[in-house]
Amino acid sequence: MESSQFYDFYKNSADADLALKKMQDEINKPRRTLIGLTGGPGSGKSTLANYLANQFTEKYPEQVICLSMDGFHLSKAQLSTLQNSEEAFARRGAPWTFDSASFIERVKDIHQNYQQQDILWPSFDHSLGDSIENDICIKKETKVVLIEGLYLLHQQDGWQDAAALFDEHWFLDTPINTSFERLAQRHMKAWGFSHEQAMERINQSDGFNAELVLSTKDQADWLLKD
Repeated sequence: MESSQFYDFYKNSADADLALKKMQDEINKPRRTLIGLTGGPGSGKSTLANYLANQFTEKYPEQVICLSMDGFHLSKAQLSTLQNSEEAFARRGAPWTFDSASFIERVKDIHQNYQQQDILWPSFDHSLGDSIENDICIKKETKVVLIEGLYLLHQQDGWQDAAALFDEHWFLDTPINTSFERLAQRHMKAWGFSHEQAMERINQSDGFNAELVLSTKDQADWLLKD
């Protein structure tokens, strides 16, 4: 499903409408709110996050921002230095292939610096396969910060302290077969894979990650249905 189709879907989604209402309520509070949006690979986290952010752009400029944890992927240069570098490249996207410590420190900075100073955040360039440091600015006056990612509720691999940094956790509960088909289409488009090759890639990496993420679903405050 293309992003435009996702947007049409979310326009008619009761859960997306409720998410907007929840975020609106947080804007009216005198503090900054951090919301974690977790979901498996291909669940639609980034598209939902972008949709939500765009609904506030005109009416509440710079009051809401939606971020991704993808900018904290270990770089290809960093992966190359690991003793198990071949496995690290094959399993890129697994929880131990991210810089969880840097992620946690940056989220703490966001939490502590409301109305004090702007905070910079990395993006991820899929064409390069690496992060771009300090590419996004969270303004000091921004009220609602939504961060989407796979491992915000994960309790191993250095992610143990992440969950407590958020005021609320949402989980995008997309059927796994739907997520995997979206991933397959993404791989086919990005790398010229056949459908069979894309599914093989998913079974070797994304499938393991999906199981880990799904195991954290019960820790979320709210399940959104795709």
